[in-house]
Amino acid sequence: MKKLIALIAGLVLTGSLGFVLAGCGADKSAKSAGNVPSAAAGTGATGSEGETVSEPPATETASTGETLGETVGGEERLMMYQVWFMQGEILAPVERVHDFSRRVGTIALQDLLAGPHGDEAAEGFGTAIPEGTQVLGLSIEDRIATADLSSEFETGGGSLSMFARLGQVACTLDQFETVDGVLFELDGEPVDVFSGEGIILDHPVTCDDYADIVPAITVEQPHDGQEVESPVLVKGTANVFEANVTVQILDSRGRQIATTFTTATCGTGCRGDYAVNVSFQVDREQPGTIVVHDDDAAGTGTPPHSVRIPVTLLP
Repeated sequence: MKKLIALIAGLVLTGSLGFVLAGCGADKSAKSAGNVPSAAAGTGATGSEGETVSEPPATETASTGETLGETVGGEERLMMYQVWFMQGEILAPVERVHDFSRRVGTIALQDLLAGPHGDEAAEGFGTAIPEGTQVLGLSIEDRIATADLSSEFETGGGSLSMFARLGQVACTLDQFETVDGVLFELDGEPVDVFSGEGIILDHPVTCDDYADIVPAITVEQPHDGQEVESPVLVKGTANVFEANVTVQILDSRGRQIATTFTTATCGTGCRGDYAVNVSFQVDREQPGTIVVHDDDAAGTGTPPHSVRIPVTLLP
């Protein structure tokens, strides 16, 4: 499951935003990205000074042909990425924005270890990662990311908590185009068996390895409560029958005012990305709902998987 990193070019004085979508390009060799940056004061994640990370620099070329390190004249560059938390007993992503950096993987990990923001916690997001866990290093070599975390990462919790925290790290790193799998180290030592629960980690893992706690359909855009205009981009991931994904838009009275269909890049046992623009028309601003669901293959009258995102529809 791969996501694209979005760079947001924002004019500092005017606050206007322009978007450049790009992903890190493939690289078969590890490259130094400098020292791990220290976490902000008051967060649970810290970088260990003097540790180095090896990540592909942001000047790699994406599959779209755009360059992640492209200079936007006179404008401040920001980057967007995902951090995966727990929502109840399932993994779910939130989006974060940060000043542009070549160490996006390390920054994403540090955001993960710092835990959900207040508004995210209010929406039910939490974390299985123990407080005090630190990022000691991150390297990417031959498309395999190795996350070196402090020993606190292995403390406390039962089997679900252990499984969930591994999934949070794997899914957070698996979003990057340069990562095909994730290995773990604790205090610099490779981990083949994790915790007293005996979880086997003798091979690189991906987000798909945690499919039991990842919902069949995730929606990355739009967000809950977002104001949307036509056409609205609806995107996310899905592991559904034949990769078929339907998107509906409902108005304030629950009436369908738009619907479309797309397919994810993978399905029926594997997770793929989907993205589709949906056109709609309303004559006034109003609350609405975007519904993303799979096919009713069993003919029960109800799709087996459905996600509803409350939004504000703009004319």
